[in-house]
Amino acid sequence: MEELRPGLRRWTAFHPKWKQEVASLAVDTDDGLVLIDPLLGDEPLPEPHHVLISVHWHVRSTAEIAEGWPGVRVWATHRKGKPLRGHAEVTDVFAPGDVLAGGIEAWPTAREAEVCFWLPDQRALVFGDVILGAKGGGLRLCPKGWLEGKTHDDLVTSLRPLLELPVELVLVAHGEPVLEGGHEALEAALSS
Repeated sequence: MEELRPGLRRWTAFHPKWKQEVASLAVDTDDGLVLIDPLLGDEPLPEPHHVLISVHWHVRSTAEIAEGWPGVRVWATHRKGKPLRGHAEVTDVFAPGDVLAGGIEAWPTAREAEVCFWLPDQRALVFGDVILGAKGGGLRLCPKGWLEGKTHDDLVTSLRPLLELPVELVLVAHGEPVLEGGHEALEAALSS
């Protein structure tokens, strides 16, 4: 587990279905430890209080975490008729625009089922699938086929309001994070 900023840690674990390393986050907040899109690996995990899911595909180890730590709150958007994978029980349903545990904010994306998270204390944006790490550094848009009928133009339009935030870090589930110049990297990805 790598500490990126005080109270913000990132780790990767091998995802057996995708056959690659994916990233998860742990954020210390006034509401306790918040995990974002957690996939358990070999390292021990401190007791979490909340799990935030960016997109229903990223339930990952949430059911196992909820079983291991009774009382953990699981936050996810609700898609009528579409249960979360992994049989994770959602305790808190949220919508884009809501402020969640620890003051973390959910922001909309063009992909109806996915949000990104703004961590104001760390000046960090967290993306599940719509923004990926680019080979050689920086960021890129997800493949068009992932957008469920939307276009890259729709995605760019939905994410452009994020450029009003004082972004320093951009943390992605797939690929390398941007640990310096996050605002510039996001702007470049949205302009490409």
